[in-house]
Amino acid sequence: MPVADDPLARERSHLAGSRAALRAMREDAESLDIKDVTANWVNAEVLARQIGERIKSLADLSDTPLFFGRLDYLHSPGADQAEGADGERFYIGRRHVHDHDGDPMVIDWRAPVSQPFYRASKKDPMDIGLRRRFGYTRGEITAYEDEHLSDPAETATTSKLLQQEIERPRVGPMRDIVATIQPEQDEIVRSGLGGTVCVQGGPGTGKTAVGLHRVAYLLYAHRERLARTGTLVIGPNRSFLHYIEQVLPALGELSVKQATVDDLVAAGLEVRGTEDAAAAVLKGDARMAEVLKRAVYSHVTMPAEPVMVVRGSRRWRVPAYEIEEIVRELLDRGIRYGAAREALPQRIAHAVLVQMERSGEAPDDRVQDAVARNAAVKAAVKSIWPPVDPAKLVLRLLTDADFLAVHAEGILEEDEQKTILWALPGSGKRAVRSVKSAKWSAADAVLIDEATDIVERTHSLGHVVLDEAQDLSPMQYRAVGRRCSTGSATVLGDLAQGTTPWATRSWDEALAHLGKSDGVIEELTAGFRVPTDVITYASRLLPHIAPGLTPVASVRENPGFFDVRPVETTDQVVTACEELLRNEGSTGLIAADARVPELAEALTAAGVGYLAPGEETTTETRLTLVPASLAKGLEYDYVVLDEPQAVVDGEPDERTGLRRLYVALTRAVSGLIVTHAAPLPAQLAD
Repeated sequence: MPVADDPLARERSHLAGSRAALRAMREDAESLDIKDVTANWVNAEVLARQIGERIKSLADLSDTPLFFGRLDYLHSPGADQAEGADGERFYIGRRHVHDHDGDPMVIDWRAPVSQPFYRASKKDPMDIGLRRRFGYTRGEITAYEDEHLSDPAETATTSKLLQQEIERPRVGPMRDIVATIQPEQDEIVRSGLGGTVCVQGGPGTGKTAVGLHRVAYLLYAHRERLARTGTLVIGPNRSFLHYIEQVLPALGELSVKQATVDDLVAAGLEVRGTEDAAAAVLKGDARMAEVLKRAVYSHVTMPAEPVMVVRGSRRWRVPAYEIEEIVRELLDRGIRYGAAREALPQRIAHAVLVQMERSGEAPDDRVQDAVARNAAVKAAVKSIWPPVDPAKLVLRLLTDADFLAVHAEGILEEDEQKTILWALPGSGKRAVRSVKSAKWSAADAVLIDEATDIVERTHSLGHVVLDEAQDLSPMQYRAVGRRCSTGSATVLGDLAQGTTPWATRSWDEALAHLGKSDGVIEELTAGFRVPTDVITYASRLLPHIAPGLTPVASVRENPGFFDVRPVETTDQVVTACEELLRNEGSTGLIAADARVPELAEALTAAGVGYLAPGEETTTETRLTLVPASLAKGLEYDYVVLDEPQAVVDGEPDERTGLRRLYVALTRAVSGLIVTHAAPLPAQLAD
C-alpha cells in the first residue's frame, strides 16, 4: 500500500524524519566552535560543558520511542486552547525535536500543548479531536490506537496499548512512565515549583516515577532558576538509586544529583558504628535539636572586663555592660551561632567608632574593619563567643554525662539520657578520646549535621525529591528540610511500608519536621504495577500494619500469576525460580537476610546465575537474589518470595516484620510464587 494511503506507514515515515531531525540537531551542537564564541577561557570552559551536556541530551536511544502519542486539535476559533494549538497536529515525545526550519516534529511531553494527552477524556475532551497512542517493538512503530474524544458516537474504552505498555516485561534499571502517566499522576507531576507535595501511594501506584517526572517537569518549566539553585533526589540506599538513575537521563535531564540521607549528613565523617534500636530512636527524636541548640549556645559567656582598643596615642574603652548589651541583642535575634560570632567584632568596632566620632574624628569603614581585627577585640570575641566544632560538641554530649544532663534537663528523662550515652560511669567501657577514634553511627552523623546547621546555615537547593520517606526519623527529616529550606520538596512514601523503629506515623507530622507544614498531601490508590491477585493477598496485612489506610486497587486487566506453594527443601525454591525464568523479563528471589547465604549456595549448586541488588540485569542473567531489607523500591516481572515467616522474624518486632513482608510481597509486576516450609504468618490467613 502506498505511504499516502497507509496510516501506519505515514507514522513510520514521520518517525524516520524525526530521528533524522534529531541527528541534525546533534550534529549542529557538535559542530559549534567555542573559539568563535568567546576568547575568555573561563567562559569557554563553561560553554564547553554546556555544549557537552546538550550533545548528550540529544542522543537518540534506538530502543526508546522518540514519540509515543499524537494529538489532533479541533479547529475552534475563539476557544481557550493552548497557544498555537488551533486545528494543529502534535506528536508527543520525550523531548522536543524540530526540523531545519525550526518547525516542531516532536513536542516535549512537558509542554502545555501536550497536557491533554494525559488528561483529556470523553467527558472533557479539551478540544482534542483525536488522541493516538503508538505501540512499539524495539523502537519501531508496530501499532496505533485512536480515540475520537470529541465524537459523541464513540464510547470510552480502556486502551489496550496502555495496558500492554504498563505490563511490558522489564530487564535492567527502572524506566520512565512518560507514555503511561495517568490523569491523577499528571496533576502531581505538573504541580508548581513553589509548593511542597507529599504523595502517599501504595505499592505499584507509581509514586517514585511521579516524583522523578515531577523533577523533569520542573526543570522544563523553571530551568533557569533550578540551574542556579540545584535539584536533588534522595533515596533509601545505593541499590535503589542505581535502579532509578536512568529515568531522568532518558527524559533528557542530566544535571540532577542523587544521594542517600547518610550521604548528605556524613560530610567526610567516617560512619562505622552501630547501636541498638532504643538509642537510635532517641537520637532521631526531634527533641535532640533543642538539646543541641542549648549545648552550642552554652559556649557564649557574658563579658566580665571592658575592651581596651589602642590606636596610635589614643585608647578607646568599651565597657563590659555595653558589650553585654551587644551580645544579648545578637542572642535575641536568633541568628546562627557562627554568623553572630562573625558579627560581634564588627559591633564592638562600631561602638569604638561612635566614641571616635564624638571626639571629633571622622573614621570610615576601613577604620571599623581595622578595629574589628584589633588583637584586644579578637581576644574578647574568642573569650565571649568561642568557635564551636560540631563533631566535638556531639562527642562531648554522648560521652560526658554531666554535660548532657545540663542541656537535656526538662527535655530528656534521666533514663533516656543513659540510653544515648556511649559509656556510663563504672561501665568499664574505655572513653572515646577524639572525633577520629569515635565509632560514629548514622544517627550520630545526623546529630552532627544538626549541630553544624546551628553554627552555620546549610546550603539550600531549589527542589528536593525524598523517596521512601516513611522510614526517616524526625531528625533525618530536619536534615533533608535544611537542604530545601528556601526551596520546595516532593515527598514520596507509603506509611504501610515503614520498616524502621522510628517510622513515620503521619504525613502531617513528617511535613512539620521537614519544615513544610503547608505542604499538600495527595494519595494515589490506583495500582498499575502489582497484579490484582498479588495486591489483594498482600492487602490482608494492612489492618495489622496501617489501620485505616486505603488499600491499593489494581486497574490492570491481567490478574497476573500467583501461587502459594509449600516446599520441603531449598532445591524446590530454586525450581520455582527456574520456572519463572522461562518467562520473559526479570525475576527476583526475595528472602529474609539470614536465608540469603543458603539460597545463594543452592543457586550456585544448581548452576543458576544470579545478581545482587543494584547490579543491572541482562538478557543472560535475569535473576536477582534480594535480601528483604533491600527490597524496598525495587520491582521485578516475577518474584519468588521465600519463607514469609522468616521475613517477619528477621525484624525486632512483629509489626515491623509484617511491614517488611508487605514490601516483599508487592515487588512483582506479573507474577508471584510464595514458597514456605514453615507455617505462614496468621495475618495472611485472615
